[in-house]
Amino acid sequence: MAEARPAGAPTVLRVVLGKRLHDLREKAGLSYEQAGRALDVTHATVRRMEKAEVGLKLPYVEKLLRVYGVTDPAEVEGFLDLAREANRPGWWHRFRDVLPEWFSAFVSLEGEANLIRAYEPHYVPGLLQTERYARAVLRAGQPHAPEADIERAVAVRRERQSLLTREGAPLLWVVMDETVLRRPIGGPDIMREQVSRLAEATTMPNVRLQVMPFAAGPHPAMYGPFHIFRFPLPELPDIAYAENLVGASYFDQREDVSAFLEALDRMCAQAAPAQTTEAVLGGIRKEI
Repeated sequence: MAEARPAGAPTVLRVVLGKRLHDLREKAGLSYEQAGRALDVTHATVRRMEKAEVGLKLPYVEKLLRVYGVTDPAEVEGFLDLAREANRPGWWHRFRDVLPEWFSAFVSLEGEANLIRAYEPHYVPGLLQTERYARAVLRAGQPHAPEADIERAVAVRRERQSLLTREGAPLLWVVMDETVLRRPIGGPDIMREQVSRLAEATTMPNVRLQVMPFAAGPHPAMYGPFHIFRFPLPELPDIAYAENLVGASYFDQREDVSAFLEALDRMCAQAAPAQTTEAVLGGIRKEI
């Protein structure tokens, strides 16, 4: 059963290094208890390091590597360099006053993925929102928040969006319900601007948009929005993310992620083809 990530959600690199420590321990034939005795800590501490639930203390990492038979100085130093990098806060850390801890893990996953797939029944995905649309969505969700907090949250979305134009940008493949385009957010002018932004996005080589029309009827994911992340790092499995009003759940078990993938594959076949999306958006824009 998946649970929301704990406070201080780990960076992707910390997850990767935790898995590498796990593999090295098992290769050395040592239990959690034996590894813990080598560090003079409890077996739970070693387990939490491997699960990326705590930061990686460099003296602990260095000693574990020796215990696990990693003695090449260059290999040890390379691992320690990665551990130092993993312990550094991500860019989003400076927005921690307006960014929930459970969403910090999402931003880290998003930044490391080479494929992001999503289903969105309510709003335009954050990576494709205009500033005015994002501001209206955030205000609707946080009606009592100070204006300064809303502006900082908009700044987070701007920064996230830069990953679509960076070198080695991920492929973003989104299925949106027609509801997303019909729901008036912030007024007609803002909606026309947002629909135009989506039309521009369809021309990007790493963005694929599909619209699920009302006429398509029911589909496999009518219960709510979700994302699936795929990574170039062999230690990381596909991860599915589902959000709710007060938190989020992350799924990395194969059978769980497969359920999300199967639903999304069926939806992609049911939705309007990606090559028709620009025309669909143009028709909707004329109606706004």
